[in-house]
Amino acid sequence: MRGFKALTPIAEAQKVVLSALRHTPTVERIPTPSAVGLYAAEDVASPIDVPPFDRAAFDGYAVRSADTLGASRTNPILLRIVGKVLPGGEYPSELKPGEAVEIATGAPLPKGADAVVPYEEAAARGEYVEVYKPVPVFYYVSRRGEDVAAGEVVVKKGRRIKPWDVGVLTSVGIREVSVFKISAAIISTGNELVELEDAPPPPGKIVNSTRHVISALLRELGAESFYLGLVPDDEEAIYNAVREALAKFDIVITTGGVSVGEPDYVIKAVSRLRPEVLVHGIAARPGRPNSAAVVRGKPIVMLSGFPVASIVGFEVFVKPIILHMVGAKEEPAPVVRAVLTRRVTTPINVRSFVRVRVFRKGGVLYAEPLAVTGSGVLSTLTRGNGLLVIPENREGYDEGDEVDVILLAPVEDA
Repeated sequence: MRGFKALTPIAEAQKVVLSALRHTPTVERIPTPSAVGLYAAEDVASPIDVPPFDRAAFDGYAVRSADTLGASRTNPILLRIVGKVLPGGEYPSELKPGEAVEIATGAPLPKGADAVVPYEEAAARGEYVEVYKPVPVFYYVSRRGEDVAAGEVVVKKGRRIKPWDVGVLTSVGIREVSVFKISAAIISTGNELVELEDAPPPPGKIVNSTRHVISALLRELGAESFYLGLVPDDEEAIYNAVREALAKFDIVITTGGVSVGEPDYVIKAVSRLRPEVLVHGIAARPGRPNSAAVVRGKPIVMLSGFPVASIVGFEVFVKPIILHMVGAKEEPAPVVRAVLTRRVTTPINVRSFVRVRVFRKGGVLYAEPLAVTGSGVLSTLTRGNGLLVIPENREGYDEGDEVDVILLAPVEDA
């Protein structure tokens, strides 16, 4: 990687890029069931109480709690059963002293009742019920607004909407929600590339797999990708492609051409756009060529053409940028503690991303490093199921060390 005068630490690179962003994606109103995986563009408050009335939280008898005072097994209180109410129905009259109404879970509490005696604490005796225990006010009663109160924010701006959010939103009658529609342009560079449709590639050419990796990562993140095609290793062509994409999309992502070799023209082309911020090269392994710029408040991310390195660049730049633009927080990744099966050595002052295979043997989790170097060895991500991130202040880990591993797939058995 000759020619990099200095590599920017990841934390510093992220800070300067995010601080320069001023662009916000467009907002669109869509049906609530279609919003799964997208980011809420505003706080959504419930227009109603849930439940909308006091209801039974247990099968039994709706009563006036004052009528049960002094009840016991040896001295039960006798109440007259005057009706029955099921979910979706209601008792038409007000409950009077000395009366009880048989009630099912979820049914609305009769007017005048303030508690439910479960079947287990009572016994029917013809037209009457014996109550064996005094019950307090609202005993086994789900109060109106107990789940969601009218005016309560049920989904906050920036939250990525989950299936259970759709359940809550629809239960309170929200038919449509405003979401951010994030558009990402992908531009691939490299005279050595051919598209998947042209596979198998002719001699000297390789399939443009990185484009599909980035598109899939964007989709997983809740953004829509637009592939703008292959651009030759030509500064003017790259400049025009990026400039036009920047005017139409929320974020522009390029792949390839960001190192310091003869055909690497992307940095030169982007520099002509007079960016407020330009980071060329980060202290990561793999992924040193990954770069980013901000032009008139909009982000341009220049990823390595090598698949694994581009994934690192996506995590370092693209994900934080998109989350920042919509005001979202990063969702936690599953992390396990595992024993390293062999030593891993990495350079100091560089954050290293080591692909590992996590497996269980004798009740213990182990992490087997698959590759320490090689930014294009994409197969290690499919053969492996975890990622070991080694921070900048370490030179690696020894065999037998316990390390935190980010799980990418289920743990295997040895």
